[in-house]
Amino acid sequence: MKIIFALLKKDLLLEVRQQHSFYGILLYVASTIFVLKLAINNAEADVWNALFWIIQLFVCVNAVAKSFLQESRGRMLYFYSISGAREFIIAKLIYNIILMLLMSLMSLGLFFLLLKNPLSNPLQFAGIVCLGSLSLSLVFTLLAAIAAKAQQNAALMAILGFPLIVPQLLLVIRLSKVAFGEIFRDGAVLNLTLLIIGFDIMIVVLSVILFPFLWKD
Repeated sequence: MKIIFALLKKDLLLEVRQQHSFYGILLYVASTIFVLKLAINNAEADVWNALFWIIQLFVCVNAVAKSFLQESRGRMLYFYSISGAREFIIAKLIYNIILMLLMSLMSLGLFFLLLKNPLSNPLQFAGIVCLGSLSLSLVFTLLAAIAAKAQQNAALMAILGFPLIVPQLLLVIRLSKVAFGEIFRDGAVLNLTLLIIGFDIMIVVLSVILFPFLWKD
């Protein structure tokens, strides 16, 4: 736990000191939402929901990718000498979860501010946003690790990521509709939530099992 905390602290300090990438992503989100306001000020619930999650998808690709791609070969050799593979990947997973949660909640705030709010239960939607953001960050953290080792950066991550993330994104979009007042059959909301959580647990387990092989390479 001490090693995980030290690696997490390192990533957070780098993010604070190199704020240009964070503000760059935030500017991308704000400008995209502002363009949506100019184009469709009164979006229907389904359109509003779909646009929100599409933006989160591309935000995650840009935010999570740099967590591994910014690590040089020399720095990775240094990390190899002071920590283990599992501690390193767990620290990266936690860091990307924090970053993606922050970006998603800020995006949600901008959506509320600039676009008409069609939600019947904003707090419930915020909880679903946290769950969906966690799922996106976990998947793309593992894919970013693979892409960084393959030295094909974001291109390989996008090729591997979108076929994997589309089913999960569809589940999150479907679950989000409960916050818009759509009626589900008994147990459907719980089943969708457990399915997403199960998928997240599977990604964490796969990361802990598979990353040591990338680490040795």
